[in-house]
Amino acid sequence: MNTIYFELPLIEWIGYIASTIVLISLSLSSIVKLRIFNLIGSAIFSFYGFYIGALPVGIMNFVICLFNIYYLRSLLFKKEVFEGIWSEKPDGYLHLFLNYHKKDIQRFFPDFKTEQAESSQILMAVRDMNVAGVMLLSDNKNGTAEVLLDYVTPQYRDYKTGKYLLKKFRQLMVDKGLTQLNAHSNNEMHIKYLQRVGFEKVGGQFELKL
Repeated sequence: MNTIYFELPLIEWIGYIASTIVLISLSLSSIVKLRIFNLIGSAIFSFYGFYIGALPVGIMNFVICLFNIYYLRSLLFKKEVFEGIWSEKPDGYLHLFLNYHKKDIQRFFPDFKTEQAESSQILMAVRDMNVAGVMLLSDNKNGTAEVLLDYVTPQYRDYKTGKYLLKKFRQLMVDKGLTQLNAHSNNEMHIKYLQRVGFEKVGGQFELKL
C-alpha cells in the first residue's frame, strides 16, 4: 500500500476511489443502483478507515454496509404488488403525471405531445400503490398499433413494469384485434429496454408480435 502513483500512496487513491463511488451513488435515481453503489463505496471506505487506523471512519462505513445490505435484501426479494389499469379516456391524474415527468419523457420520446393522450389507448402500471409507468397506444390500424409512449419512472426502471403491462393486457389487445405493436427509438437506453421486454428490431423500427 506504500506504492506511489502520481506522487500519492496507493492507500490514498483507494480513499479517493471510495469517495467517488459514494458520490456517484447519491446521483442515481434508481434506489437499487443507489444502494449497490453505496454498498461498494462504503465497503472500500471501511477498509480504508481500518487500514489507516481511523476507527470512526472504518466502523461507521462498516455499519453503513450493513444498512445497505439489509435494504437491498428487502428491495430485491420483497414481493411487489402490481396492478394494471386500461382506459380509453385520459383523466386529470394522467395529465398531471405526464406534465410532472415531461422533461424526463422528452429524453426518450422527444416527439411526444401530451395532447396525444386524448386519442390513445392508455395502459397504466401501479406498483405498491405508486404509478410506475404509462403506455399509450395509437388506434388499431390493420391489426397494428404504434407505441406512442412507454414511460417508466426512474425508481422503477428495472424492466418489470413494461413486462407486467404487456403480460397483463396482451390478451385484451388480441381481443381488440391487435396482432402487433410497433415502436421507434433512437435512445440507447430505451432501445435496450424495448429488446428486454420482447421487441425485435425489423428495419427501422421495433416490433412485438402479440
